[in-house]
Amino acid sequence: MKVKAVLFVLLIAGVLFTPGVSGSEGKPLVVTTIGPLAGIISDAFGNSVDVVYLIPPGADPHEYQLTPSQIELLRKADVIVTTGGHLPVEKRIAELREEGTITGEALFIEDYKANGFRYLKEHWYSGKDNPHGVWLDPTNALAIARAAERALEKADPGNAEVYAEEYERFEGRVKAIADSYRALVGQNHTAVIQMPPDQYAIEWLGIKAVASIKPEEEVPAIGVDDLVPTAKTADLIVYGIDSPDQMKRAALELASKSGKPAAEITVFWSDRPYTEVLIENSAAVVKALSGNAPVEKPEGRSDVTQYVLISLVVGIVLGTALGVVLKK
Repeated sequence: MKVKAVLFVLLIAGVLFTPGVSGSEGKPLVVTTIGPLAGIISDAFGNSVDVVYLIPPGADPHEYQLTPSQIELLRKADVIVTTGGHLPVEKRIAELREEGTITGEALFIEDYKANGFRYLKEHWYSGKDNPHGVWLDPTNALAIARAAERALEKADPGNAEVYAEEYERFEGRVKAIADSYRALVGQNHTAVIQMPPDQYAIEWLGIKAVASIKPEEEVPAIGVDDLVPTAKTADLIVYGIDSPDQMKRAALELASKSGKPAAEITVFWSDRPYTEVLIENSAAVVKALSGNAPVEKPEGRSDVTQYVLISLVVGIVLGTALGVVLKK
């Protein structure tokens, strides 16, 4: 009953608003490189745009190459949304844009930086910018959506007001969620992450990633026993539910040997709204910090909703989200 009550309240507040994606003609076509970006765009702009993504679920985005039919699709796109430009598919898109094959508005890292996007530094590996999983940080998600809004206004000026209003509502939902979960997390927490993308799911909450089982895409994983001393000084272990089984086993073994709770998050997804995944991931992290997360066997995700209830109790999500709704 509590779970249903919480979901009902969140739906009323507008926090779990889930727009559909229509296939009707006359709407701008937005093509994203990966599923999570499609989740941001469809969540932000709803039925005002058509959204498709290029890299299929389960494919390695660092290896995937465009097909001829996808190049034809890109030729029809009004707006193209990338993760920033580091993936092979995105580098090819930049080439096609330069050649004039693609004429739509193509968004890359500079477009996002102009709207507040930030790279995090890989503290555990040479301190370089981390290009992986950037969409998991709500600040970056908003920067991507804002850049897309401006591109849509340029591509379809007749509906500029619609895109601006849709973005404003999305921003209100994302900020309401982010503010609520920041309020639940104390200061000076640290975590050992499974892979670099996980950093973006926790550092906006104030939890520093001090080590990574797999430091970088091209670097071999570190042995679990070698990481145990570091993990014992951290507050939790973070791993992706959608990561390879071997990596998941390593993260859970590290949690077990260090005695630290494990937070299971989603890094890649398809056909789900961004705010839903943001709530789910944030709740999983809060649950782990409370000491109620498993260290040996991952559980289902249904019980994380109780941590959304805590957010409502502190009054931040409900107050902020209702404020956004009442302004409209």
